[in-house]
Amino acid sequence: METAPKRGRDVPPKKDKLQIKRKKPRRYWEEETVPTSAGASPGPPRNRKNRELRPQGAKSTHILKKSRISKKPQVRKKPREWKNSESQRSLSGAQDPFPGPAPVPVEVVQKFCRIDKSRKLPQSKAKTRSRLEVAEAEEEETSIKAARSELLLAEEPGFLEGEDGEDTAKICQADIVEAVDIASAAKVSEEHFDLNLRQFGPYRLNYSRTGRHLAFGGRRGHVAALDWVTKKLMCEINVMEAVRDIRSVASVSSQFLHSEALLAVAQNRWLHIYDNQGIELHCIRRCDRVTRLEFLPFHFLLATASETGFLTYLDVSVGKIVAALNARAGRLDVMSQNPYNAVIHLGHSNGTVSLWCPAMKEPLAKILCHRGGVRAVAVDSTGTNPLHRKSLWTFEMDTHISTFGAELLFASLVVQQHGPDSDLAFGWSLPRYMATSGLDHQLKIFDLRGTFQPLSTRTLPHGAGHLAFSQRGLLVAGMGDVVNIWAGQGKASPPSLEQPYLTHRLSGPVHGLQFCPFEDVLGVGHSGGITSMLVPGAAEPNFDGLESNPYRSRKQRQEWEVKALLEKVPAELICLDPRALAEVDVISLEQRKKEQIERLGYDPEAKAPFQPKPKQKGRSSTASLLMRKRKVMDEEHRDKVRQSLEQQQELQQQKEAKTKPTGAWPSALDRFVR
Repeated sequence: METAPKRGRDVPPKKDKLQIKRKKPRRYWEEETVPTSAGASPGPPRNRKNRELRPQGAKSTHILKKSRISKKPQVRKKPREWKNSESQRSLSGAQDPFPGPAPVPVEVVQKFCRIDKSRKLPQSKAKTRSRLEVAEAEEEETSIKAARSELLLAEEPGFLEGEDGEDTAKICQADIVEAVDIASAAKVSEEHFDLNLRQFGPYRLNYSRTGRHLAFGGRRGHVAALDWVTKKLMCEINVMEAVRDIRSVASVSSQFLHSEALLAVAQNRWLHIYDNQGIELHCIRRCDRVTRLEFLPFHFLLATASETGFLTYLDVSVGKIVAALNARAGRLDVMSQNPYNAVIHLGHSNGTVSLWCPAMKEPLAKILCHRGGVRAVAVDSTGTNPLHRKSLWTFEMDTHISTFGAELLFASLVVQQHGPDSDLAFGWSLPRYMATSGLDHQLKIFDLRGTFQPLSTRTLPHGAGHLAFSQRGLLVAGMGDVVNIWAGQGKASPPSLEQPYLTHRLSGPVHGLQFCPFEDVLGVGHSGGITSMLVPGAAEPNFDGLESNPYRSRKQRQEWEVKALLEKVPAELICLDPRALAEVDVISLEQRKKEQIERLGYDPEAKAPFQPKPKQKGRSSTASLLMRKRKVMDEEHRDKVRQSLEQQQELQQQKEAKTKPTGAWPSALDRFVR
């Protein structure tokens, strides 16, 4: 008979389950339960031998449970707390002394913020309120990102300061060239960029939107385009056009279109378009005797002013004339555009300036500016730079929101919240000033924010024949062979006409002026050629690489053209106040409602709609409720139609009673009564 073996003889003893479990390793960044000596710094654990020989704590230590494997006391586990990844410790054991994102100054955020949260929309619908809340949250996040990314704008605007009591107008260009760096001096030095072309002058010039290319045309038919930074000539041709009159403006004026690949030239008879190689692509004979050209980049419209008094809009994307408007003011030789709303400003010989858009056959507004004819008009472009306006930018390399579409969507919400007259509807600062000069030798600056009142006036000795604004609000005026530049006291203030900022004398009379975008350079076309001046603080120091990149490649330019064509703004949206696009047309709504009441004979919105009461036993189905609603509506409709017919009959009877003679019976001879 077999007996079970006894423990300890033939069968090995079973191992305890706690001994089989592996010991959980302790990381070096975990806190030690054994107290360390004062002043000792926490560090990586020692080897196992030293750790086992470490003295134990006091016996009064509260021990919940002792392990049979480790002699160390176990600590009660705390519930798991969810923390941000920034507040957790790193692998090195050190903790971030500044957890979370970097704080942004409130003043910087307010500069990019466009919503006043203190004003709320009263009695708004739930859907509208939710959309406004989402828009406010997105705008707040975007403004914080924009404020934090402002550190990436490393360039700062230039400035010119004289010594104590020194007048900056007495500083000549040679002194400025000696004081600036070599790169800036190369842009203006006479040996690098001062074209002496007396044979074909006087000249008019035009810079591209990126500020990289320059096109100029002379009165005697000379047309050229070049990369003025590298001084590489792109094309040079002579159109061989005769001059009709010596008193006329340039018979050849050139204008870049949406990119430097196309060039529009207003020649003696017709409008011609060339490419950057000087090859003629189009001859537009419907635009004849053109004197001035303006291109609207976001609408792809080329506006032309002619001697016949017509203002013509040509859509260069499809080659179609959008509108041809007769100004009825004689010859048009003064024209400028407002970059904020794309409205064309025309100066006339009777001293008025008219504002035009292609959707209206009459001017939007007329401003009486001078007692004589208007010689020059210029509109301030401050606030229209993509980095200068407070629009919906994320400042990320892979994200770029459409400027017009995003701002129009946001404006529709802000108009509902703050009203149509609020400046928050469009976040960037509006171009506020228009400068005009006339035959009365006066230079005036007008406010374009609805008042159209002159802010400042100055009488010049010879009168200004050409005006231009810079990106930062500097005003330049060409008076004979002298160029004067005025600067404002602050960023949002108009130019102060009391004391000029800079003065320069040329070798011939001024015939064209324009500031170079994103460069402190002023290009002047005169009878002797082209002169480049250095004007510190004239241009925006930073540019948007996705909108106007002077260093873009050919592939980037092609992609930008495709995107610009897809985002082209229709010509019908050009108006005096673009914020009106997001407003509700109250007059049209009231007129439509009135016509509906006249057509139906009653007001359908005067009484609340009938709501049937629910019934039991299956009599409250959807079909039965709808039938009951229709029955009540038909009865109300019949009653109201009956009442309206009775009223019409009463009115008809009253009219007949008035026209019916009160005396004897009518006679056949009454027809001869006078």
